[in-house]
Amino acid sequence: MVAGEASGDLLAGLLLDGLTRRWPQLVSQGIGGPQMQRHGFQSWWPHEKLAVSGYVEVLRHYREIVGIRDQLRERLLADPPDGFIGVDAPDFNLGLEESLKARGIKTVHFVCPSIWAWRPERVHKIKRAADHVLCLFPFEPEILAREGIPATYVGHPLANVIPVEPDQRAARASLGLADGDEVLAVLPGSRASEVDHLAGTFFAAAARLQRARPRLQVVVPAIPSLRPRIEQAALRAGLGKSLQILNGQSHAALAACDLTLIASGTATLEAALFKRPMVIAYRVNWLTYQLMKRKHLQPWIGLPNILCRDFVVPELIQADMNPESLASALLDWLQAPEKMAAVRSRFTALHELLRRDTATLATDAIEKTLQG
Repeated sequence: MVAGEASGDLLAGLLLDGLTRRWPQLVSQGIGGPQMQRHGFQSWWPHEKLAVSGYVEVLRHYREIVGIRDQLRERLLADPPDGFIGVDAPDFNLGLEESLKARGIKTVHFVCPSIWAWRPERVHKIKRAADHVLCLFPFEPEILAREGIPATYVGHPLANVIPVEPDQRAARASLGLADGDEVLAVLPGSRASEVDHLAGTFFAAAARLQRARPRLQVVVPAIPSLRPRIEQAALRAGLGKSLQILNGQSHAALAACDLTLIASGTATLEAALFKRPMVIAYRVNWLTYQLMKRKHLQPWIGLPNILCRDFVVPELIQADMNPESLASALLDWLQAPEKMAAVRSRFTALHELLRRDTATLATDAIEKTLQG
């Protein structure tokens, strides 16, 4: 198995829960993080090595990433596994899967690449690479079937992990927050490049919002390795005692908050499953954005908006992502409780759509694939 960042590690950990129940003697190896290692997974390289986004950012780490993939390919071909599961990270995994499949190793790709949003030509590579694709969203198997790619809708595993009615009071108690506090969760991303591009602006926006709402409390779940970067950005923004930086605990932060300022990515879906109003924001290197914009097929970038097919929550991208605009969009939510209630209702319906017995459905599909 290969999972290349925090969100992939979380999905793979949930998948391993089902696989190890089916096959208690399962040996799982490759590249993964702590959620996978909880199930006995042996990681040969730190999964953070693959947590790079954007064309320009990838170029900086290209030689190291390709070196890891080449070494991994040689290792797997020398001692072939019964099957290989690539978890997301399509730029890394699809090329690897293509080589393994050509040598007769069964390959499963978990998380259909977003060919419905951008880079539709990638479907041809998926066909060459994957014996089976496990899809998180219900409309994806039909798209893949048109190209003759076997696929199964397994639901989104997070929809089973996150309760339909989150206990906000208990989450606040666990973080030392009062029931009457107004709480903003700030999630500037799980990669170093994201934190470098986003955290300073996010915290400047939080500071502006705090001046308008003096009782506002700010919570920031941080990956431990990125905590120093986050602390420095918060310090520069002038956030004081009302700021709480957590070691991980993103689910506690989302359960406790009233709304969130959040980087585009899987975390936005987690926020939607917690029924939290949000402002989605993102900024990448200028050249990366120009290249991505040309290949984008939809008007939305945030998963909640894509799945709802509507601008349910605001998205502020590139130049629009500035402290003034972010603070204004957050304040708009706080000043419109009826609007916050309406978005919670839409996210509840979305939650029900994504709830399936993901671990069992995925394990069944993997077993059939291994049996040919």
